[in-house]
Amino acid sequence: MSFWSYLAIALAGTGAGLINTVVGSGSLITFPTLLFFGVNPLVANVSNNIGLVAGGVTGSWGYRHELTGRAATIRRLIPLSFVGSVIGASLLLVLPASAFQAIVPVLILIALVLVVLGPRIQQWAAPDEGEPVPAWHVPAMGAGVFVAGMYGGYFGAAQGVLLMGILSALSTEPLQRLNGYKNVLALVVNVVAAAVFVLFARDEIDWVIVLLIAVGSFVGGIIGAHVGRRIPPTALRALIVVIGVVAIVKLVWFS
Repeated sequence: MSFWSYLAIALAGTGAGLINTVVGSGSLITFPTLLFFGVNPLVANVSNNIGLVAGGVTGSWGYRHELTGRAATIRRLIPLSFVGSVIGASLLLVLPASAFQAIVPVLILIALVLVVLGPRIQQWAAPDEGEPVPAWHVPAMGAGVFVAGMYGGYFGAAQGVLLMGILSALSTEPLQRLNGYKNVLALVVNVVAAAVFVLFARDEIDWVIVLLIAVGSFVGGIIGAHVGRRIPPTALRALIVVIGVVAIVKLVWFS
């Protein structure tokens, strides 16, 4: 790859770090970018996952004030994300590469539907203001976080959207606090999946790509935590949908 392709990958990492911090789905920028430059889909997914850990760290740190006094909730949810991500990452390594190429376009399509319909789903499912949270919401939230962890361990794109949909539908806490939960849980998933890949899939890692995305996402996470929330959500969703469609076209017709 040329200097300009390296620059494009790093900039995609910055955009992904920003979007992951604000709404999730940052991988729908980096993953298609890697495919565009001819990177093998499995290598792209594994390398992208490891590189985005840096952005998860800065994004989570940027939301530390929203999480003050909420350690009990985080401690309850983190183990569920942890176990789910181990299962998801293991499935990625066990299933053949052909299965990944067949499944990923479907996952991206589902992610895009969630990006577009997420706000309406959240508005429909959330309890009315002032009403107590039903007892079943707690185990349902735990199950949802577990499933989102599996999804994120297998293919990280839009796990943030999944988490925000689950959390906002089953909790009455402020949206920015839920976004803080989302950033921490997504970081746990990415760290666990990255560890599994480093231990058991070194041949599928392109460390140059990892470095480029890590540097970009590190900066993007900082930007997202400070100014990213000012970007209109509609504009972000539109960008994600366009890039996601490009990814599907690339995988289905040009792989």
